[in-house]
Amino acid sequence: MSAGHSHGAGLGHGADAGGDQRRRLLMVLALTATVMVVEVVGGIVTGSLALLADAAHMLTDVVGLTIALAAATLALRPPTPRRSWGYRRAEVLGASLQAGLLLAVGVLIAVEGVRRLAAPPEITPGLVLVFGAVGLAANVVGLVLLSRGRAHSINTRAAFLEVAADGLGSVAVLVSALVVLLTGWQRADVVASFVVVALIVPRTLSILAEVTRVLLEAAPRDLDLDQVRAHLLEQAHVRAVHDLHVTEIVAGLPVLTAHVVVEDSCFRDGHAPQVLDALQACAAEHFPVGIEHSTFQLEPASHHQHESPAHP
Repeated sequence: MSAGHSHGAGLGHGADAGGDQRRRLLMVLALTATVMVVEVVGGIVTGSLALLADAAHMLTDVVGLTIALAAATLALRPPTPRRSWGYRRAEVLGASLQAGLLLAVGVLIAVEGVRRLAAPPEITPGLVLVFGAVGLAANVVGLVLLSRGRAHSINTRAAFLEVAADGLGSVAVLVSALVVLLTGWQRADVVASFVVVALIVPRTLSILAEVTRVLLEAAPRDLDLDQVRAHLLEQAHVRAVHDLHVTEIVAGLPVLTAHVVVEDSCFRDGHAPQVLDALQACAAEHFPVGIEHSTFQLEPASHHQHESPAHP
């Protein structure tokens, strides 16, 4: 006997949240693309590598946000017989593409920075301040727009982190322009470009680590499988739990499957449905990560000998 469950209201709410996420991504994309063009013009006019580095960083944001927007759009498509989870994992693929793009840009900026350390070009710090301030203002607006949905979507979280790092990059541009303006030390602009690189790389590694964890079907970070097994064993009439797996379709969407050995009497006196209800309630409500998508196979002890060698 096996069963799984999900809540239709939750799915509807997820669709509404996905639509809201898509609208926010679209607004941030339009804003970021506009400021990127402004910063490219500013970098060419002023000769500032830091400003061009920030513009290049925003270029990755434009591409990354486009990927995120496409992934969010795909995630709204309903499930089909061939794709029972729809395109929810498009979010994970989008985040991995964003991370790869960021890493490549970080390397390019670092190489150009090393070249400019030897012969730093003259920059126009006053104009750099103006363009840097425009970039920072746009980043703040973007962060406000993306802050709401980042807790529930790895895709939006990756976009949020991109914009956050851009904001810090804009601060570095402003500081370097002030240093050049007050001291005349032109290499401050190159140092600021290295700061942008230092912001890109750790963020990229963080996104890649989370994407890898989901693709390798690791258990959610806040869930201890030993504790899950122990608590399931505490339920009435449960004698053993094996083939227990908890994975994530995307971050925030965990799925549990397990074989549960129960007393033989449960199949004779009608206790099995109550045991199943208790197991599903346990998975959905007891742990820090609520698991609403759960499937339990209830077995008598004698069934174990008919199965292939079981996983723990």
